[in-house]
Amino acid sequence: MRVDLKTQIFTIIVILSNVLGNFALSWGMKHNAPALESSPLNFIRVIFSPWVLLGVSLLIIWLLTRMTLLSWADLSYVLPVTSVGYVLTAVIAKFFFDEKITAERWLGTLCIVAGMILVGSTPPRTAQQRTD
Repeated sequence: MRVDLKTQIFTIIVILSNVLGNFALSWGMKHNAPALESSPLNFIRVIFSPWVLLGVSLLIIWLLTRMTLLSWADLSYVLPVTSVGYVLTAVIAKFFFDEKITAERWLGTLCIVAGMILVGSTPPRTAQQRTD
């Protein structure tokens, strides 16, 4: 089974834009948290802070590329294959945010990897194309 190049490229873009977008958004929010306590108007200011703006922009890219990928491949393929982003997010959380990740969470992460490998070995499109 061979996945075409455009599907591979968009899968990588979906994964990276999701992981990096959530990282930037989390980084920006953690570094602007004190500002949010003083006034609701500060939420607007925080949205336009560089890290939060980068995170929101990357998550917009994630949404658009994911929509495109879903038009090319089955939902039952896209979600498990792009779930490798959860693994990368756990690694980033550990090393950049110093989050403590329990053995149970790592075990769950390994289950995600196993599922991603199983689903990734199947054809990305099994549904018949509709002709309207």
